[in-house]
Amino acid sequence: MAAPVKKNDRKVVYIEDLTHDGNGVAKVDGYPLFIQGGLPEETAEIHVLKTLKNYGFAKIVDIIKPSPDRVKAPCIYFGKCGGCQLQHLSYEGQLKWKENMIRNVMKRIGKIDAPVHPVKGMKDPWNYRNKSQIPFSMTDTGPIAGFYKLKSHEIVDMERCLIQVGEADEMMANLKKELMEIGIVPYNEESHQGMLRHVVVRKGRATGEVMIVLVTNKHKFPQKDAAVELIRKLVPNVTSIVQNINIEKTNVILGNETVTLWGKDFIEDTIGDVRFEISARSFYQVNPVQTEVLYKQALDYAQLTGDETVIDAYCGIGTISLFLAQKAKQVMGVEIVEQAIEDAKRNAEINGLTNTYFEAGPAEEVIPRWYADGKMADVLVVDPPRKGCDEALLNTIIEQKPKRVVYVSCNPATLARDLRILEDGGYKTMEVQPVDMFPQTTHVECVALMSRVDK
Repeated sequence: MAAPVKKNDRKVVYIEDLTHDGNGVAKVDGYPLFIQGGLPEETAEIHVLKTLKNYGFAKIVDIIKPSPDRVKAPCIYFGKCGGCQLQHLSYEGQLKWKENMIRNVMKRIGKIDAPVHPVKGMKDPWNYRNKSQIPFSMTDTGPIAGFYKLKSHEIVDMERCLIQVGEADEMMANLKKELMEIGIVPYNEESHQGMLRHVVVRKGRATGEVMIVLVTNKHKFPQKDAAVELIRKLVPNVTSIVQNINIEKTNVILGNETVTLWGKDFIEDTIGDVRFEISARSFYQVNPVQTEVLYKQALDYAQLTGDETVIDAYCGIGTISLFLAQKAKQVMGVEIVEQAIEDAKRNAEINGLTNTYFEAGPAEEVIPRWYADGKMADVLVVDPPRKGCDEALLNTIIEQKPKRVVYVSCNPATLARDLRILEDGGYKTMEVQPVDMFPQTTHVECVALMSRVDK
């Protein structure tokens, strides 16, 4: 059956919803059109750009009736840079949409009817990112730096980003102007030539410490002394300058080898009462204000009295583990990345938390071995990547039957899928609390509490 619209058609449509990447959704005779820049509750004239069998794409020609939540995006790069998708939606509107999206995903994918609470948002939803990964490139007109266009590797040359810390703006605006003077040529992705691929800026919110990571396409770095001098001039509060070597033809930002050029090997930060050492390659949540909200929610759902053994799967550098260890009898963390486990052990040591144990390996292999050795969990916490939990880990949880499961998720779709599997295995989802870790974007984190029920 042919689509009810064709390329270059103009239609007046009512926009019903947003997609996961922030496009408006309208339907013509049941046929979905994805409309860049459209918002729910808007009536707009649109121009059809492309049609496929089951859906099409369009752009707005005229907004006939705007959404009551539409605002003017404050960033001059909005719509070009792919970093933010929702700056044209008021912050109250963003939180409302995220809550409704999670409710719908829970019902549609997970068939979950547990309460979904209103999203915990920020008082100031700007300049929250404590980590920025800024790609550099060389063009015919000179060096550029910024962020990628949505779904592309084309860099939007930028001077300022409204969601990252000020030190990152300084690096983005000033370093590219002075690179050539010290002989550093930015990287060209197509030719695999040039030196500087990315500049990564990390800042400890509580400590103010700043790390600058220069990601290079070569091991040898003859301009390193000049680079250190330049960075110290541009960012006077820098405490660590690091070279990371990535010589592969890859989209992955960081390589496996890191060399400290000046200052410390790490920066420090605190979340609540817990102190962390953060190296160039450490995973650490990018929104420190909301991270504390998220982890306190996980701790609340764990319902610890001091007598429980907790297993933290996907524990990373121990961020959630150490929060839990303040209230638990024992916390055991597992993570596949060996360096992260070394970081977790060190972070436990510097906080004097001796009731922790960390082991490197796949959670779905390590946890069954722990159980076989009699190391049983009263509470199991998971914080997986966007793809969700490994199926083998879910089966392990079902077989081992901890009293409670606390699931921290950055992807509502895979969260709903995994909750369904656990519910079918004898658990009940008690409640879901969303936390807005990424204002101005379509991303949202959730913490779900599950309790074991008799079958």
